[in-house]
Amino acid sequence: MDEIDKKIIAQLQADGRTSLENLSKITGFTSMGTKKRLEKLIKNGTIKISALINPSALGLHLAIVMLEMESAEAMQDVLVRFEECPRIVQIFKTIGGYNLMALIVAETRETLESISMEKCSLRCSKGIRRSEFYPVSDTYFSPFLQIRENLANKEKKVAPCNVECDPCNRYELKKCVGCPTTENYRGTL
Repeated sequence: MDEIDKKIIAQLQADGRTSLENLSKITGFTSMGTKKRLEKLIKNGTIKISALINPSALGLHLAIVMLEMESAEAMQDVLVRFEECPRIVQIFKTIGGYNLMALIVAETRETLESISMEKCSLRCSKGIRRSEFYPVSDTYFSPFLQIRENLANKEKKVAPCNVECDPCNRYELKKCVGCPTTENYRGTL
C-alpha cells in the first residue's frame, strides 16, 4: 500500500460516497487511474465499501463478551454455531486468558440481559471454562459499526444458534424481543 492508496482509503473512510472525480483531485491521478487503484484495493481484499450503522442513534445497546474455551474444538463449535447470528457485530480470536472476544448488539437493556444468560447466549455454549460480560457505556473515536443487518431476515422458525424463542420465559414475559432471524421477532433490527 503506497501513499496514493492511503489517500484513497482515508477519503473513503471520511466519506464513503466520495466520487471518483473528487478522489482523482485528492490523488492527482486521472479518474481512470483512480478507478483502477480503487478496484485493485477492493479486489485484493484491502478495503470493502459498505454502510456502517451508529447503534446509539438507533437506541441499540452494545456489550463485550469474553470467553475462555476448553479446547480448539469447543472454540470452533462456538464459531460455527454463531456464524449467522445478527447480534454478533464482530468476534475475535485472541491469545491470552480469554480465547474469544465478541462485540454484540441488542435492542433493549432487557434483551441484552437475556442474551447474556439464556440458551441463545455465547456464554451458554459447551466447552466454556469462564466468561465475562461487559455492557458498553460509551463508544469513542467513531460511533459507526458494521452491524450485520442483512442477517435479520425474520423468516426462520428456529434461530441460527438452534434455539427457539417461543418457549423462553424471558421472551414470554416480553423481557426479550427474540432473535432477528425468526418469525417471532418483536424488535427493530
